[in-house]
Amino acid sequence: MASDGQKVVLITGCSSGIGLRIAVMLAKDEKKRYHVVATMRDLRKKDKLVEAAGEAYGKTLTLQTLDVCSQESVKQCVDSLKDRHVDVLINNAGIGLVGPVESIPMEEMKKVFETNFFGVVRMIKEVMPDMKRRRAGHILIISSVMGLQGVVFNDVYAASKFAMEGFCESLAVQLLKFNITMSMIEPGPVHTEFEAKMVEDVSKKDFPGADPDTVHYFKNVYLPSSIDIFQAMGQTPDDIARCTKKVIESSHPRFRNMTNPLYTPIVAMKYADETGGLSVHAFYNLLFNMGPLMHVTMNVLKCLTCGCLRSRTVSPD
Repeated sequence: MASDGQKVVLITGCSSGIGLRIAVMLAKDEKKRYHVVATMRDLRKKDKLVEAAGEAYGKTLTLQTLDVCSQESVKQCVDSLKDRHVDVLINNAGIGLVGPVESIPMEEMKKVFETNFFGVVRMIKEVMPDMKRRRAGHILIISSVMGLQGVVFNDVYAASKFAMEGFCESLAVQLLKFNITMSMIEPGPVHTEFEAKMVEDVSKKDFPGADPDTVHYFKNVYLPSSIDIFQAMGQTPDDIARCTKKVIESSHPRFRNMTNPLYTPIVAMKYADETGGLSVHAFYNLLFNMGPLMHVTMNVLKCLTCGCLRSRTVSPD
């Protein structure tokens, strides 16, 4: 239970990765400003979080079961909180999907939207009425730069993030009238177990329904390039957690918060040309015409962004 003066922070998807690190970082806040309600679908996966939380577990951090794909689960979780009070909602739960569209069943696509988009909507709908009554609250969404700029072979995942960005951008205008802040946290590549396992799994798939050329481009062109980008530009879950904490503690939080300035030029191409041709053709040339050069460039960038310089790429300042 939160002490007087503590903010109640409800976080989804805390069994690993970004959600786990945000929960632990806030729970271990030196000033003890937060009481963290860390949630996950299956509490049998709590061990990593409990170990990382250490002495904060049971004090400034408690656990709850929550499945963002279930309205009943969402309501039960919020009902379990004293007065259903949530000061800060952090929507982190999400799933990825990568590969040729022809080979992805519609049910898998729907599952991505059910989690990444409708899961966020469910959470917001559940806590928003109370925030409106109190004229106070902060809603944060762990989005992605793929919600701003589409990436080849990430079609469905990017679409789910685009949908979330549009929903939140629209809702943010209304929420301002009730003194509620909406913030998007937009990481680029992040090194997590989730990402590593996904790359490993898709590299072994056959992708039935996709033509041989497309499978070749995906496995032998896209995947190696993707690995290069992750190694050169990837951040850690702690980087994203630090950025998220900065946004929560800002006196005037920004709506959009890209965590990695190294990715800014890639997104900027889209807004530099309203026709969309610049970014589409730039990505095409990078992937299909300049693969070897990009590999060398990413290796150079990896060297330039190591150590202390890499640590400076966490935004916002």
